[in-house]
Amino acid sequence: MHKIAVLPGDGIGPEVTAAAVRVLEKAADVFSLELSFDYFDFGGAAIDAAGEPYPEATRRGVAAADAVLLGAIGGPKWDGVPREIRPETGLLALRKDQGLFANLRPARVLEGLEDLSPLKPEIARGVDVLIVRELTGGLYFGQPRGMSEAEAWNTMRYSKPEVERVARVAFEAASKRRNKLTSVEKANVLEVGEFWRRTVEEAAKDWPGVELEHQYVDAMAMHLITRPADFDVIVTGNIFGDILSDLASVLPGSLGLLPSASLGEGTPLFEPVHGSAPDIAGRGVANPTAAILSAAMLSTYALERPEVGQAIEQAVATALRQVRTPDLGGQASTAGFTDAVVTALGG
Repeated sequence: MHKIAVLPGDGIGPEVTAAAVRVLEKAADVFSLELSFDYFDFGGAAIDAAGEPYPEATRRGVAAADAVLLGAIGGPKWDGVPREIRPETGLLALRKDQGLFANLRPARVLEGLEDLSPLKPEIARGVDVLIVRELTGGLYFGQPRGMSEAEAWNTMRYSKPEVERVARVAFEAASKRRNKLTSVEKANVLEVGEFWRRTVEEAAKDWPGVELEHQYVDAMAMHLITRPADFDVIVTGNIFGDILSDLASVLPGSLGLLPSASLGEGTPLFEPVHGSAPDIAGRGVANPTAAILSAAMLSTYALERPEVGQAIEQAVATALRQVRTPDLGGQASTAGFTDAVVTALGG
């Protein structure tokens, strides 16, 4: 029995998470999987219920699970709470608590669905990029940090082991794809960027079959839009990865299409890249694709059943050719699109 901790979260989180769970339940029937789902408060919902975004009960549930499926967190309702108990602080704590140092964010333009991308078809065609973002170091966690009436300060800091371990994840991923890795930093002006580049180059000696190139983050932002099909796996630090992976949402056509997996020492976490979208919460029109594709990644990385993950991905592609949610120019509801995925997966 595989135990999955479900953290629906806020806004559209519960809606898209319910869709992903429904698809996993169907996959369990088709592929004879044994899955159990336990639900826990997290983010703003946990602040309302327990006064903190990552309560002890949720911590225990996450630690005891084989995988975590997260919806989305945050919203204007909690913007005024102290920073130390904001929903986003809870997410950072979860990642740190479980040692989830590598965030995998794929951006793929599916064959026959190039029309979803705002890019020209000849640019969008064949795009299949995997961004590997370092998740527990860098600017978001570096010390010292603080703020006074006169100024504020944050520190971008990386140790060699931190860079080495995320580089290994990226090289491993590249070796199973097209054997090309692009490392992104700002080595021309930042010492931490120069250190990152040198450390990745040292790690490359263990992967002679993988071609390594370097890009500055500002140039990479341009290349990711003008020639995205040239890239295979991209590895970068926390803040650059955050920005570039959101930028990559343009490639397939919507932030609602991008899943992610956070891997490391503890329980792996799977979540859509999009936010909680409180403006459309409860209307039944949220695009559940990213959450469902996150469930596909859960099947591949946590359950170690890549054939299940591939089947879910294929079912999503089939559904997208038939019906689409409003963000993609269609009229399908969240439930209606999920119905199409379930049908494609096996009736």
